[in-house]
Amino acid sequence: MSTPTPTPKRWPNPAMPEWDGSIAGARALQLELARRVLVRDDFHEPLRTVAGFDVGFEDGGAITRAAAVLLDARTLAVIDRQVARLATTMPYLPGLLSFRELPALLQALELLPQRPDLALVDGHGIAHPRRLGIAAHFGVAAGLPSVGVAKKILVGTAAALHEIRGAHTPLRDQGQQVGWLLRSKPKCNPLVVSPGNRVSMTAAAQLAMRFTTSYRLPEPTRLADRLASRRDEPRR
Repeated sequence: MSTPTPTPKRWPNPAMPEWDGSIAGARALQLELARRVLVRDDFHEPLRTVAGFDVGFEDGGAITRAAAVLLDARTLAVIDRQVARLATTMPYLPGLLSFRELPALLQALELLPQRPDLALVDGHGIAHPRRLGIAAHFGVAAGLPSVGVAKKILVGTAAALHEIRGAHTPLRDQGQQVGWLLRSKPKCNPLVVSPGNRVSMTAAAQLAMRFTTSYRLPEPTRLADRLASRRDEPRR
């Protein structure tokens, strides 16, 4: 059986401020935190580092396993990779996934040797019913520029998408653009890309493609996905 990761003490953990533990309280907190999301570019160029984040589970879901992979933003060389393991304290509830995953993600961030200039998170940013998916919640809690890169639509509709690499079309929900459908690789299903925090709508799609090589997923989240799913254990 896996041993949960001890809690690092370097940075504060504002993941769930003043949450009473109820479903209604979580939804109310999502609406409050969504108002703190900044959908405009507030990051420094040139980016020096980018990190990918993803979450998996161990021991039948008893342990939440969060992966963080830090890369050089120019070369995409891996600088560091870390895994944080925490006892899972909340069941899966539709629309409230970030409350289940965020504490472990923040610990994985704290284990990295430095804070990244940008975080790509496997999951949704503002393309969420209450505009606070895991990438947005993480970005607000950590104070980081963040982008959500998800594999499926959670909310919204979009027009048909061209097959060419890099093609993207707006994803809209209730008359508001909440993200993009992005064709990162021809003949593959599109990704759902949305701003998390401190990134504009336009830049979200551009940044996702900037870090995409020959795979469907951007390299930071591709590597984090492998690590979170235990296909690629960290090198010690």
